[in-house]
Amino acid sequence: MIVSRQILIESRFSTVMCAPVYTAYDGLATQVPIGVAEGLAHESSIHCDEVVSLPKSVLTDYIGGLSPHKILALDRALRIALDIPD
Repeated sequence: MIVSRQILIESRFSTVMCAPVYTAYDGLATQVPIGVAEGLAHESSIHCDEVVSLPKSVLTDYIGGLSPHKILALDRALRIALDIPD
C-alpha cells in the first residue's frame, strides 16, 4: 500500500513510502484489515509497523483502493506506528 503523499508520488523522486499487505492479521492497532471490498482477492491487512521506501519502478500493478473509512483507519494506524500524537 503506497502511503506517501500524492505530491511525492508525482514528483521526480524515484521512491515512495509503502506499508506491506499480508494475509496475516494479528489485531494490532498498527494493522488495518482489508479485503475483497478494497479490490483484493482475499482478506488481508496493511502492516504499518513495516513501512519501507520502494522504487516507483517496482510498483507496476494497481490492485485496489481504500474507502474514506479505511483511509481514516490507515491514518490512525500510521500515527500509532510512528508514535505521532493526535
